[in-house]
Amino acid sequence: MSLNCYLEALTNAPSLEELWDMHCRKMASYGFDRLLYGFTRYRNGMSLGDPEDFMILTNHPTGYAETFISEGFYFHGPMVRWALDNEGACSWSVVADMIATGNMSPSEARVIKFNQAHQVTAGYTIGFKSISPRAKGGIALTARAEMVQDEVDRIWAQHGRDILVMNNVAHLKILTLPYTAPGRGLTRRQREALGWVGDGKTTQDIAVLMGLTPATVEKHLRLAREALNVETTAQAVLKAALQNQMFVLDA
Repeated sequence: MSLNCYLEALTNAPSLEELWDMHCRKMASYGFDRLLYGFTRYRNGMSLGDPEDFMILTNHPTGYAETFISEGFYFHGPMVRWALDNEGACSWSVVADMIATGNMSPSEARVIKFNQAHQVTAGYTIGFKSISPRAKGGIALTARAEMVQDEVDRIWAQHGRDILVMNNVAHLKILTLPYTAPGRGLTRRQREALGWVGDGKTTQDIAVLMGLTPATVEKHLRLAREALNVETTAQAVLKAALQNQMFVLDA
């Protein structure tokens, strides 16, 4: 598939699942068989926000991905830090330089050892451009286990610009698609109630519009707040909107 055809397919992807499957297969054709995409809208100073609010997409084995997040490796990973501070693409040869010179913190050394144990040793990292200081995204492209960084760098020298463009477009498309964090999905009624709140309707108005009692509307809003792990309905509206969970067509 040509670059133009692939970009057209990406921009027309109807769901996050289809886009991610398509993108994983495309990157694998260049030798990157394991991807880890991350995005946060809640960066503040040194904090990246609650990990449960991250958007994480990956085809890494479950054990690797869960440990990488739950153990906080993401915060100390040298290439993650690079993506947070930069835009564009970076070869993992910088990690090899850190190992060769011993120029790393104990936390960074722990992450590198963990990655080596899982054969995450060669690849490229892309940091995406953001106009908001609170939002940042990046993707780690891990090469096949038998590949070395010199081989990956040669592939990048030939195809890197195309790979960078494809990942940038995939990132921008991802931000337009509904994303539901595990255990944080909204029901149709909860989405509808939040949508009316977003339109400025009162509980009484929403009850009439939805054909429910005010008490039932309040129940839907309370459950929506719980599902989204927020304290107020205004926060629920904002978070659901950021995750594209409102005003979506049911399948």
